[in-house]
Amino acid sequence: MLFRASAKTVAVMALDGSLFPHPTAQFVHMHGYQPTTSEVRSWEHSIPVLAAALNDAGLGDVEVMLEYALPLNSKRADVVLAGVHPVTGESSYVVVELKQWSQAVPDEDDPVLCRIDAYAHPVLNPIEQVRRYCEYLVNFNGAVAEHPGRISGVAFLHNATDAGVSGLRAIGLDDRGQLFTGDRRGEFLDHLRARLSDKHPGARAADELQAGKAVPSKQLMAVAAQEVREREQFVLLDEQQVAYRCVLNAVRRAKRTDHKEIVVVTGGPGTGKSIIALSLLGELYRQGVPALHATGSQSFTKTMRKVAGTRKREVQELFKYFNSFMTTEENSLDVLICDEAHRIRETSANRYTPAAHRTGRRQIDELIDVAHVPVFLLDEHQVVRPGEMGTLEEIKAVAAARGLDCQVVPLESQFRCGGSDAYLRWVVRLLGLEPGGPVPWEPDDRMRLLVADSPQEMEAFLDARRNQNNSARMSAGYCWRWSPEPRPGTPLPADVVIGDWARPWNLRGDRSVSGAPPSALWATDPAGFGQIGCVYTAQGFEYDWSGVIIGPDLVWRGDRWVTDRTASKDPVFKKSTPESDVDRLIRNTYKVLLTRGMIGTIVYSTDPETREKLRELVSGCLEPEHSVG
Repeated sequence: MLFRASAKTVAVMALDGSLFPHPTAQFVHMHGYQPTTSEVRSWEHSIPVLAAALNDAGLGDVEVMLEYALPLNSKRADVVLAGVHPVTGESSYVVVELKQWSQAVPDEDDPVLCRIDAYAHPVLNPIEQVRRYCEYLVNFNGAVAEHPGRISGVAFLHNATDAGVSGLRAIGLDDRGQLFTGDRRGEFLDHLRARLSDKHPGARAADELQAGKAVPSKQLMAVAAQEVREREQFVLLDEQQVAYRCVLNAVRRAKRTDHKEIVVVTGGPGTGKSIIALSLLGELYRQGVPALHATGSQSFTKTMRKVAGTRKREVQELFKYFNSFMTTEENSLDVLICDEAHRIRETSANRYTPAAHRTGRRQIDELIDVAHVPVFLLDEHQVVRPGEMGTLEEIKAVAAARGLDCQVVPLESQFRCGGSDAYLRWVVRLLGLEPGGPVPWEPDDRMRLLVADSPQEMEAFLDARRNQNNSARMSAGYCWRWSPEPRPGTPLPADVVIGDWARPWNLRGDRSVSGAPPSALWATDPAGFGQIGCVYTAQGFEYDWSGVIIGPDLVWRGDRWVTDRTASKDPVFKKSTPESDVDRLIRNTYKVLLTRGMIGTIVYSTDPETREKLRELVSGCLEPEHSVG
């Protein structure tokens, strides 16, 4: 959170102007950049109004937690109020979403979305927004997981009149989703008094919520089966829910008008693209809408088939590859969900493609042709192979050339790396993928970052984390040759050799060898620890702790990174691949590897000068074992 104090203290500090530098400074510390002017303005305009309401209600001792960060997620609730319930005497929490809107109307296609003049695109109805924050906290904070009745939610539109926002209530109200306007301030005060006692301070309840253990992230693969077959397992927040609803609305429009429409969802690692894809597939599957999930990733698709289709063969058939649609009839599907669409290639044809199927069509056209509503979920910074061309610009150009509507929904909040925006920003600055150059890592309370002096030290540290019931994997840049797989029962060749330490790459094939899992399951099968993963098996997955070996293809020299294509053993790099492409793809590779960990990352470089640079940026080396959790 950005600031915490009693309502009484917040009101005094807001009045004398001493409050707002505190959340601003904390924001800069957590994220590495200044909050936007509109964000600061919303604090200055809304927080005093809420503090005054609390004090007028006699709730000056209620604890106010501003910009409360949701666990394992970079999303923040505007305010969480903590106190004691006046009837039960138990801890009680009210999540408050503050809006300065004066008026808003429901979206004509979907009342869960709404429109206001300030935005060109629909946004989530604030009643639904705060309701989902409550659900998410119950799912992921141990303090309320066993006591879901302790948490309630309210949207307070203090500048609005009832007439200006009356249509928003059409989606229905409940204890986790209420709405009050400036016209109903008295009712808002009564609502707060019914949930928060005026006789007990809220500090202890706030401490409980802060100390509540973050329920482990529901690993995407582990819940895919129930997600697709039975019911929604993920709570989609804000723009995630907007993206989900926009696709469902596009499906309805396409059926009504018989007109094809494209939806593109963009976002960085961990913004929830695959969760949205699974939620959509599950919902469409339950509705009987013809839909398929497709990716360009063998690992991702095979894992989805294995986990989601454990008991039902037909579920396995929902997961396809981008090159599966070369001969499929146009508009044979209602929806095609193209996950990891940054891996779309120029053409689906390869050397094994029969001559009769070599149509010359581009893969992007095949994917658009096959469905009434093609959906593309992509992250342009995860392009790691020459020939991958799934970009927003390319998709929009194809849509424009064909006269098709193309709706774009950007995702900003991320769930990977413990929800640490600061860590993701540090990684892209480190690798020169954003301007400004590397900066020292300032530890936050969401993501751990360590530097190892040797691969032995890294492996021992990660093995200790596994003994504490954390998942862990080691991955590396593609800087060592990859031997053919041995026969079953024969030890795996230890190709990744660093001094007197050597370990095998993950398997390439579809079957287990000598106890190691098939390639597609390296990231999700516990037996994957001990083999070194490459970017093609790690991409799209996450684990608690990530060990990353930076090889000689990326080294620090003087004041800059230098990429060395001769040090890469990746067969996708041909002599014809331009130097600039190789440089970009190597940096993108390490961005993917460095953003797999949910709790922490430990980094080792094979190059002494690079290790020294990493030590300079990350204060201290590996901590003594007894002090590392």
